[in-house]
Amino acid sequence: TYGTPLLLHEPMKRALRAASKMQIVEGLTDAEIAEAHRSADVFAEVEDMTAPLDALLKLIHAFDWLAIKDKESKAALQGFFDGEFGDPINIVLGRRTLERPKAKSASETLRGSISAADKFDLFTDILAQAQLLIEEENFLNWQVTFPGIWSDWENEVLNGGFHAVIGNPPWDRMKLQQVEWFAERRPETAMAAKAADRKKMIVALEQAGDPLSQDYAKASERAEAGTRMARKGGDYPLLSGGDVNLYSLFVERAMTLVKQDGLIGLLVPSGIASDKTAAKFFKGVATEGRLKTLYDFENGRQGRTGGPFFADVHRSFKFCALVASPAPTEYAAQCAFFLHDVSDLLEEGVRFSLSAEDFARVNPNTGTAPIFRSKRDADLTSTIYGNAVPLVVRSSGTEVKAWPVKYTTMFHMTNDSELFRTRKELEEQESAYPLAGNTFGSPSGNWLPLYVGRMIHQFDHRAASVEVNEDNLHNAALSGAVSEEQKTDPNFVPTPQYWVPESKVELPLGLEWTIAFRDIARATDVRTMIAAIVPKAGFGNKAPLLLAEDIDLYRSCACLIVANLNSLALDFAARSKVHSTSVNWFIAEQFPMILPDKFKTVRFGAKRAAEIIRQAVLELTYTAHDMATFASDMGYVDETGNVKPPFVWDEERRLILRAKLDAVFFHLYGITDRDDIRYIYSTFPIIEREEKAAYSGKYRSCELCLAYMNALAAGKPDAEIRL
Repeated sequence: TYGTPLLLHEPMKRALRAASKMQIVEGLTDAEIAEAHRSADVFAEVEDMTAPLDALLKLIHAFDWLAIKDKESKAALQGFFDGEFGDPINIVLGRRTLERPKAKSASETLRGSISAADKFDLFTDILAQAQLLIEEENFLNWQVTFPGIWSDWENEVLNGGFHAVIGNPPWDRMKLQQVEWFAERRPETAMAAKAADRKKMIVALEQAGDPLSQDYAKASERAEAGTRMARKGGDYPLLSGGDVNLYSLFVERAMTLVKQDGLIGLLVPSGIASDKTAAKFFKGVATEGRLKTLYDFENGRQGRTGGPFFADVHRSFKFCALVASPAPTEYAAQCAFFLHDVSDLLEEGVRFSLSAEDFARVNPNTGTAPIFRSKRDADLTSTIYGNAVPLVVRSSGTEVKAWPVKYTTMFHMTNDSELFRTRKELEEQESAYPLAGNTFGSPSGNWLPLYVGRMIHQFDHRAASVEVNEDNLHNAALSGAVSEEQKTDPNFVPTPQYWVPESKVELPLGLEWTIAFRDIARATDVRTMIAAIVPKAGFGNKAPLLLAEDIDLYRSCACLIVANLNSLALDFAARSKVHSTSVNWFIAEQFPMILPDKFKTVRFGAKRAAEIIRQAVLELTYTAHDMATFASDMGYVDETGNVKPPFVWDEERRLILRAKLDAVFFHLYGITDRDDIRYIYSTFPIIEREEKAAYSGKYRSCELCLAYMNALAAGKPDAEIRL
């Protein structure tokens, strides 16, 4: 662009000569003082010879960052490269200053074109911005900095590269994080309860002429420019999507810097193997045999009793040692997951091999990495998938769904925060008054509670209220405990942080309840996949919904879907897919689901599987009056057509019902070996620990499930199991 090939000719020749000198430096051992001095002298020559090319490339890169689009500025740039303001190389190197061109006569200037003087003034401003960028960003040109590493510079495909690239790149999002940025500079702005309030405070800073406003604007501009360059610069075609994280760019850059038979070895978040934005990259690496090693660690504690690996990173965060190559090999990748210390790798059975075919089989849509603890995990997951299908299968632009549902999110907790009201705001700003349950009326209309993920649990829409700690910058909203005594009250409803206008809550016409699940989850939590049937309300984006595509069919199958999602067998498979802290839709849509017809055809004695499941889910879900419409839709009414009273919340009864459901699904998934079932239960250690503490050393849900496995096999689904 702008005639740069001619400008680059001489600097390129000098840089190529520098490459041969760099090889002299690489050949010296520096074993003696004389060789060390020789290395330093030759390297100084190399830097001098590459300086013109390095300076020119940095300037061109800065121009790209500035995103110059208007015609006049482009004309000014062209004038610089055409030498209208002096020799570009000398100007770049600081040997000469810009020379103001002589003004052209009116007859020499085309009508409507920019004058020479205006071009000069425009370019003077552009150059100042570019030089500031270069000074602050310190752009690195790899070939110029390491001229002996590559050859054939003028070809489109470079030869050479490093033998290996190793490191621990930064784990930071490129998008400016308002809370973190202001926390260090203006804490009261960072502590704003809602994003909309914080936005108003930032605008107020600008209107007041506060210097901090200028600093914030500059930081935002630089972050946006960096993200734009990552996405449009052409160097990161695979890992620059979504909310760009710096570590992913380092991974893709490393892969281009090594020789074809070289290796990269990086310590990065485990999301490189599981995140949707990394799926295209990782699928190519894993399914083409280019992955060598994937060792996944939990940050929580180093060793069995020590502190976290990284004190400033959340204990639940997962990271991995990734070793890969640009070229495929015939060897399977060595993998290990849930490691607490490097020494764990010495234990028998911790490491195992996964071939390119294994990666392609487990996650058909994305090719992302499963996180198996052992080969046994892989075999059991294979059995589960052999008796089920992914919830959604995508292929060649089409999708096939196992169930007639569609994924959606209702309110974004940041972007839609202007719609949210606290109870105090409802009463003072909206003149609102309480109605039944946790809804409010007002002159402008009714207000419904805003459900977030933490408020639900499996088969439980009243799992927690929301408590606010305004001193917590990063997570002011916390789970508020709900006691068993409160849940036995069918009138009890959880308290949200916010309410939203009912007019903004969109559910399919005639449906007063829906299926929601938790987006925030980890493979190390009590349970990973958590779903519930919830009454009509607002839902934050961390409580996504599975809505009806066909309302009548949805009513008949909602119990089956929720039971399937909450089954221990599915959760076991789900844990092999969740690397980070989120059950994103691209993960959930690959969960193994039992096909609808199977619930009708499989019988346990006189009852179909579907009938057993619906009865249990109705009792587990309908424990409060606000779920009366769900009970009515399920046909739970008396002779007069009135809905029956809610079921009493009883922890013992719920434990038994859930054990029965798990037994049904183990049969449906083809997991019938008792040792395999015990093993699957053992992979939920928090449940095991809590139950053994509560039941005198017995893992009661496991024992109940095994008992129901036998009862179901004997055709006695209604057997009263007593342990």
